[in-house]
Amino acid sequence: MQRSTQQYVEAAPGIRLWTEQRGPADAPPLLLVMGAQASGLGWPEPFVDALAEHHRVIRYDHRDTGRSTWAFDTDPYPVAALAEDIVAVLDGLGIARAHLVGLSLGGMLSQLVLADHPDRVSSATLMGTCALSTRPYTAPDGTEVPVEELPGIAPEVLEMWARPVADHGEEAELDRCVEHWRVLGGGRLPFDAAWFRDLERRIIAHTGRYAPPTAHGRADDAGLLRTEELAANRVPVQVIVAPAEPVFPPPHPQHLAQCLNAVRVTEIPGLGHALPPAVHGPLAAAVLAHTGATG
Repeated sequence: MQRSTQQYVEAAPGIRLWTEQRGPADAPPLLLVMGAQASGLGWPEPFVDALAEHHRVIRYDHRDTGRSTWAFDTDPYPVAALAEDIVAVLDGLGIARAHLVGLSLGGMLSQLVLADHPDRVSSATLMGTCALSTRPYTAPDGTEVPVEELPGIAPEVLEMWARPVADHGEEAELDRCVEHWRVLGGGRLPFDAAWFRDLERRIIAHTGRYAPPTAHGRADDAGLLRTEELAANRVPVQVIVAPAEPVFPPPHPQHLAQCLNAVRVTEIPGLGHALPPAVHGPLAAAVLAHTGATG
């Protein structure tokens, strides 16, 4: 693992966000935006290190995750505020523009920044997410499919998300997290339970608590659609296709690419809604090719 520097930035009055920077300080900045309820440590170390060979890589904890301020219960905020936090991180670190890589909710937040602050984005790579647009999907045969008729979340995922989370201690919470990753992985790649357990142990040690975050699931998600703004997008966007994706399965990535005028659509074999070791290399290569750092 390469050396890193940690810094807090002020996102709003009383809200501090933990950030970590890795790679050459004078390299093009690249900001990693994680999914809902997820600490920045959810971005795997080998993936971050590979990007940091060519970029000043920044990952951060969303508010109400990791070492950032946990304040939703006393000062609730809408989901859209998490997108403004992206801009706050860039401002706090003195970065005018950055490449964005967004996963799941992080992909939605990145779309909000593309729509509302396009001047702050050099490029974007989006994965495991859906378009913040009402534009129908145009299938290869020319058929138009309304957004509401696109495939939904896999029943196994919905069932797991619906289960109440009781506090039975840290080891039980680790068991739950590992099972969650197994379900999100999609089943096409071998599942390494020990690897994901170690990942979650490091996140717990980083956070200082094992109780799972819940704020993002309770935040108001109104006002996220950006149909017209995304249709006018001119920032270079790459959409990652995850064939095993159980949350936003194909053709959601293809629909996303249409809505944002994506210049690149890249399939990562076996990828689901998790980032196991088998995808770190291919995914880093795809990101670096899109940012122009390699080939």
